[in-house]
Amino acid sequence: MLARAYLSFVDGDMDEAAMSLGAVTGYQPDVPWASAPWFGDERFLGAVTPAAVAEATMRINDYDRDLDTDTVRECLAPWFQAIEAVCDRHADPDAMARMAILLRVCGRTDASFALCDQADAVRRVPFTEVVRAGTWRHIGNRAETAAAFRRALALDPANWSLHLDLADLAAEKGDFAEAAALATRGEKLEPDDVTMRAAAAAYRARSTGSVADLNTLTELTPKVPEPYRQTLIDYAYAHGTQDISRFDVRESGAVSKAGPGCPPRPSIQAR
Repeated sequence: MLARAYLSFVDGDMDEAAMSLGAVTGYQPDVPWASAPWFGDERFLGAVTPAAVAEATMRINDYDRDLDTDTVRECLAPWFQAIEAVCDRHADPDAMARMAILLRVCGRTDASFALCDQADAVRRVPFTEVVRAGTWRHIGNRAETAAAFRRALALDPANWSLHLDLADLAAEKGDFAEAAALATRGEKLEPDDVTMRAAAAAYRARSTGSVADLNTLTELTPKVPEPYRQTLIDYAYAHGTQDISRFDVRESGAVSKAGPGCPPRPSIQAR
């Protein structure tokens, strides 16, 4: 892939060069791959598209490496400079929001917020608020996380996933009536999504003690990915009246009784 990145640059395919180097960087982020002279060349920075740089930054994050270290930040410095150069040349809000995720996972939260603000100055889009919410969550500010999700929902009221994001946050702070109301609205928008249905059932069961919702949750949990599946079981069971034996522990694992603050579903963590 490293050779492919350079040959793509030589051939004038700057987008492929960026994305290939992003894949290499993600695999070994503690190696300064982007220090190659061509990566800082004006021929590259002046032609690569924001979409390609955004995709490259996502590839850097694909391997689930720890990017929040001084060594990695030093190795990724050329990427940070490329993000700034490309966004100044061609501001694309969706691409900028995706780039802001890399800044967040590298521990550069102020820069991530600043890039989101820069994207908003061009055009407000829901995804920028979703990324901003992820950054607030990363630093532990639940109130600002919820506020960002609500702004995203105001921009995209039919987005069922945002209803679920807000429901999860309400559950974390112990407001299961609000969590149930939000999840139910999301379920009406997307009645075929298993995770949405399971969450709505869990939050209603916790809020009201509904046996019907607990039965629905029991039916759906084997199809819900971990760790979110266990989180929903914990919430529903913690009401105190449910019989946890109805859940197949071969599928769901032992009950942790973690309660509010359980890990979010994978889609939130990925943002």
